Amino acid sequence: MTTAVYPGSFDPMTNGHLDIMLRSMRIFDRVIVAVLNNIDKRCMFTVEERLAMIKKVVGNYDNIEVKSFEGLLVDFLKVEGADVIVKGLRGVADFDYEIQMAHTNKKLSQDIDTVLLMTEPCNSYISSSNIKQIVHFEGDISGLVPDELLEEIYAKERKNRGI
Repeated sequence: MTTAVYPGSFDPMTNGHLDIMLRSMRIFDRVIVAVLNNIDKRCMFTVEERLAMIKKVVGNYDNIEVKSFEGLLVDFLKVEGADVIVKGLRGVADFDYEIQMAHTNKKLSQDIDTVLLMTEPCNSYISSSNIKQIVHFEGDISGLVPDELLEEIYAKERKNRGI
């Protein structure tokens, strides 16, 4: 059985993230969506909120699990019995970053491989950062994030702004 880990901040989850999750579950027997607590990022949602949001969207799929982690990704993979990291690519800039990370992870653990999946073209311009900016200025994010999360994202922004 092949277990893959799809790591990310998912702050918030986008349709691009969902695309990679659903395609990964068709390729691998078990997919763990691993929500990381990135100390370098100022997050809109807590780790617990992000876990709940992702579970709301993919919780009905038998071979997708949603967990959080801190520390080195390769250590998380070892604990989970996983041997593949899945990362999504929107363009060349993502590739440059992800290839460096893949080589670094390979250096840290020879048993772990990285699979890079190109996002569907309709999702290639979507990023969590863009979503947060659009929401901050009260723009329309429908079609960019899963429908189940729309109101939750808008409500969080209103709360953060004290509205």
